[in-house]
Amino acid sequence: MTGLAYILEGAAGNFDRLVPENAKRTLHPRPTAVFSLNMPDAPPQIGFVSLGCPKNLVDTERILSRLRAEGYQLSASYQGADLVVVNTCGFIDAAVEESLDAIGEALQENGSVIVTGCLGKDEAHIREAHPQVLSVTGPHAYEAVMDAVHRQLPAPHDPFTSLLPPQGIKLTPRHYAYLKIAEGCNHSCSFCIIPDLRGTLVSRPFGEIMLEAQRLVESGVRELLVVSQDTGAYGVDSKYRPDFWQGRPVASRLKDLASALGELQAWIRLHYVYPYPHVDDLLPLMAEGHILPYLDMPMQHGNVRVLQAMKRPAAAEKVLARIARWRRECPDLTLRSTFIVGFPGETEAEFEELLEFLCEAQLDRVGCFAYSPVAGAQANNLPGALPDEIREERRARFMQRQAEISRQRLRAKIGREMVVLVDEVKEKQLVARSPADAPEIDGRVFIPGAWELEAGDFIKVRITEATAHDLRAEPVDIDEEGVG
Repeated sequence: MTGLAYILEGAAGNFDRLVPENAKRTLHPRPTAVFSLNMPDAPPQIGFVSLGCPKNLVDTERILSRLRAEGYQLSASYQGADLVVVNTCGFIDAAVEESLDAIGEALQENGSVIVTGCLGKDEAHIREAHPQVLSVTGPHAYEAVMDAVHRQLPAPHDPFTSLLPPQGIKLTPRHYAYLKIAEGCNHSCSFCIIPDLRGTLVSRPFGEIMLEAQRLVESGVRELLVVSQDTGAYGVDSKYRPDFWQGRPVASRLKDLASALGELQAWIRLHYVYPYPHVDDLLPLMAEGHILPYLDMPMQHGNVRVLQAMKRPAAAEKVLARIARWRRECPDLTLRSTFIVGFPGETEAEFEELLEFLCEAQLDRVGCFAYSPVAGAQANNLPGALPDEIREERRARFMQRQAEISRQRLRAKIGREMVVLVDEVKEKQLVARSPADAPEIDGRVFIPGAWELEAGDFIKVRITEATAHDLRAEPVDIDEEGVG
């Protein structure tokens, strides 16, 4: 931990469809330093440390937006803060340790600390390690966090609401943002405690999601990354109850939501989509360029017995058949997934079957975790726990196999032309992403040369080289307005 994580600023198919009409050269580079706005009467200053997944990041953004709306300033240092909020992660043991370390650092450097987030569900654990914390709340407990802040630092009398941008405060770069559409999860996977931490599925109202998405795009966001614990289950809890958007009723289903989001002038990327039957309905939207041809679909394993022990759907052959059908319907489809190796009782033969599944599925982007026991997870009680060295050895073999697959699939893109979104403008190259690449977890597209472009610009490129994870490209069809 070296500082406080926040930023104060907020703004598939053919080329015309992929590039929003208002996207060209309208953004400014992301600032490299955090700044504060000078307000009279020295309003209270809040520091913020945000840990964990994109869903946690969205929670942080919402709390920061509330703080700014009420007139609090945000501090870039422990020393300048009157109070520090730590938004924790508690998904695996390593995350718990990192969260406890972050709380300890904040206490040492500042002394006044409020804790929230997933680890906050285990208040006793936090207070045993750090009894000095002022308050502990669980995940997405926005009101409870604000109440805790108010008890320590009453809100300024003048909230300065005009200083808060319509899209709220975002911690991502200006040109992309996470859009959380639901909280919680109805699954009972044996390796996971998310339902215990975040509760069962609660979908956000359709109109509320669309209003937030519209404001984000109007502020300059070029890519919306749709997230939740179980994106494909959106609306299940409300039995797809209709909500109103643009004066008409719309069913709260993922297909309808994706279709409406696809009308906005931005890339729409779907994450955490389990392979429910109705996912098939999304493929036409991808094939026609309304949303990106990209599915992040956690599969976890390829062996039936291991999947059953994980309490995951155990139909690997059906998944392979659907993948083949999806690729026929949408040839540009990118599939990302995550897997767990070294699960309790996993035999060498079962692991080899997973490697065979990987080869047959030919997934584009893959992440892999060596199984890690999580306090409170059912899997901890399963027999056959594997030594750390076997788990790590299998993870390394898995990723080596996937690297070969990835290298072959990326090499097939050499010579192709595609639209990319610029993430960084450096002195001698651009760093961009293609429709196949989500920020931070997938590959990048490197474009040599000095170009008068900005983060958030879309350009068309031709792929010239490929590695196991990244691409190199050269611009094509760039007019005098977009080139140095």
